[in-house]
Amino acid sequence: MMRASGAHPGVRLLLGAVLLAGLVVPFIGVYPVFVLKALCFALLASAFNLLYGYAGLLSFGHAAFYGTAAYVTGYTMKHWGLTTEVGILLGTAAAALLGAVFGALAIRRQGIYFAMVTLALAQMLYFFYFQSPAFTGGEDGIQAVPRGKLFGIVSMEQPLAVYYLAFGTCVAGIAIIHRIVHSPLGHVLHAIRENEARAISLGFRTDRYKLLVFTLSAGLAGLAGATKTIVLQLATLTDVSWLLSGEIVLMTLLGGVGTILGPVVGAFILIGLGTYLAFLGAWITMIQGLIFIVCVLAFRRGIVGGITDALERARGKAGPQRPTR
Repeated sequence: MMRASGAHPGVRLLLGAVLLAGLVVPFIGVYPVFVLKALCFALLASAFNLLYGYAGLLSFGHAAFYGTAAYVTGYTMKHWGLTTEVGILLGTAAAALLGAVFGALAIRRQGIYFAMVTLALAQMLYFFYFQSPAFTGGEDGIQAVPRGKLFGIVSMEQPLAVYYLAFGTCVAGIAIIHRIVHSPLGHVLHAIRENEARAISLGFRTDRYKLLVFTLSAGLAGLAGATKTIVLQLATLTDVSWLLSGEIVLMTLLGGVGTILGPVVGAFILIGLGTYLAFLGAWITMIQGLIFIVCVLAFRRGIVGGITDALERARGKAGPQRPTR
C-alpha cells in the first residue's frame, strides 16, 4: 500500500510524471477519445478499489452506479436543460443514494455471498432500465447529450475544456480516495479487511463503516459515469452491464489491488488494448487474458504493487548499515 509519508521517492516521482503527462496529453497528438474514456474508467476502477482493495468487499455490481449516474446526467441535461456541473452532481448523488440502498442489503452477507448479492441487484437494475425506454432510451440509449456550459461560463464544446474536465474530475476523485485511505476511516477499513471479528471486539460497528464506504465508492463510481456522459455525450445499457463490472475487477487486479495508481494503470492498459488493437476483433479478448495471466504470475500484487514492492526492497537494502567494530 502506498503511504503519503513513507512512499519511496521513486513512487513520488512516478506520481508526478503521471500528473505531468496528464496535463500535456492534449498537445502531443494522443487519440483523444481513448484518453477521455480511460480517465473515466480509471476513476471508476479506483472507486471499486476503495471498496475491495481497502475494505475487502468484492462487488460485482459497480456498473449499476456508473450507469445510473450516466443516465441521470444524460436525461436531465438533455430534457431539462441543466448546466454541466448540476448534471454531474445529480448523477453522482443518484449513484450514492443507490449505493446506500444496495449497500444496506448487501452488507448483511459476507464473502462470495456479498458479491453475489451485488451482482443480483445490479442485474435487476439492468432489466429495469431495459424496460424503461422513456427514461433510458432502451437499446438506443440517450444519445447526443448536450455538454452545456460549466458554471454557465466555460463552453464544453471546446475539446480542451472537455479534456481538462475529465482529467480534473479523475484527479479530484483519486485525491478524495487517497484522503479517505489515509484518514482514521481508512485505518478502520483496513482493520475490517484484515480481521472483522477483531474490529468488532474493539468496539467498532463494522456494518456502519461498510455501508459508509460502499456509499462513498458508489458515489465516486457515479462521478465517473456522469463525467463519461458529458465527454462522450452518450449513456447506454452497456454502462450498467455485468460485463462492465467484470472489466472493472480485471482493471484493478491488473494494476494492483490496494494501491492508489494501480486501477489507473490497469484502466489505461485495458482501454488502450481495446482501442489500438480493435482491428483484431474477438482476438483482443484472448490477448487481454494472456496479459492478465502473465501479470498475475509475475506481479502477485499487480503491476503497481509489484513495482512498489521492488522499490521498497531496494530502499531497505540501501538503508544505513550498523557500524562494525
